[in-house]
Amino acid sequence: MLTQKLIKELEDNSLAPYAIKSYNTRGRVHKEGEHPYRSNYQRDRDRIVHSAAFRRLEYKTQVFVNHEGDYYRTRLTHTLEVAQIARTIANALRLNVDLTEAVALAHDLGHTPFGHSGEEALDELMRRSGGFNHNLQGLRVVDCLEERYPDFPGLNLTWEVREGIVKHSSAFDKAGKIKGLAPTEAPTLETQIVDIADEIAYDNHDIDDGLTSGLLKIGDLEKIPLWDNLLKVVAGKFSHIKPEFKKYLIIRSLINMQVTDLIQEIEKELARHKIKHYLEIKKLDKKIATFSKHMLELRKPLRELLMDKLYHHYRVVRMSIKAKRFIQELFKFYIDMPRALPAEIQGKIPAEGKIRVVCDYIAGMTDRYALDEYEKLFNPYEKV
Repeated sequence: MLTQKLIKELEDNSLAPYAIKSYNTRGRVHKEGEHPYRSNYQRDRDRIVHSAAFRRLEYKTQVFVNHEGDYYRTRLTHTLEVAQIARTIANALRLNVDLTEAVALAHDLGHTPFGHSGEEALDELMRRSGGFNHNLQGLRVVDCLEERYPDFPGLNLTWEVREGIVKHSSAFDKAGKIKGLAPTEAPTLETQIVDIADEIAYDNHDIDDGLTSGLLKIGDLEKIPLWDNLLKVVAGKFSHIKPEFKKYLIIRSLINMQVTDLIQEIEKELARHKIKHYLEIKKLDKKIATFSKHMLELRKPLRELLMDKLYHHYRVVRMSIKAKRFIQELFKFYIDMPRALPAEIQGKIPAEGKIRVVCDYIAGMTDRYALDEYEKLFNPYEKV
């Protein structure tokens, strides 16, 4: 049977010197005994998967609001895609795959309903109370809001996973800083990989969803050199396939190309900095998980197209405006009428304060739940 001793031996023999070994964790806030046959990070991963916040990601928006259709990515499907890409990269570099997966699965737990529009609305509403950051909210979810264990609040995750949640950053995500989670140190390489996997995932699945919705046109993509070059390769190999097959093959090639470039670039950076231990990575003044300059240039027009044609499309802008209004009106109503909150939510107000409790309640909603609440509260003909 697999034992903690054998897990230690396997990690020593298989992981790179700069990978974090699970037995080197800085521990948990509340001390627990080790599991007989799971590593610390495997245990964290499993706790995240079984959490209520993780399940709610199924009905939280990525780009398209939930009722737009069941084909489009949600926070849950996006999270699974990020975890798959991050695992592949971590495995190739002989990093700790379990830690990488745990951070990937947790990276969006603090997201509001209605995607970044919901987050922007809550940030404005919470400005006088410190604002709103979904990374910091994610930490709050795993440290306080999840209620699953009688011995401690939250999920009691390891220091490294909690740090990874707070320091997650991308083009759309701002890293947070928390005392006690090394705010001046660089993220672990495992966390840095999740950040890039996040970008790879949403760039490529937004292309897929954008084409399916009709907001992106194939003609627009064919003007992008990176897409056009891959289209020619695919057309050369498969001359008589359906257009949607071409789309899938090109997107798969895009992901593979970016992942390969990233792995090769990280290897160069590790060699250049002569990294032998994960603490040396944390002492650097910049991230070493990055694309090559050539890949960054190739990706730039594609990302600009997504911003112009998809994220700023009038239909997406309208969805964003409506989403913000839902959040704003729900927030104001609950602040003015806290007795309209469910009893278990009201019960938290004496300890946490009304504004914090209302923020937590709304942030934890799914798109569907928020829309239902809005209907119940503002439609006079809807049952409450």
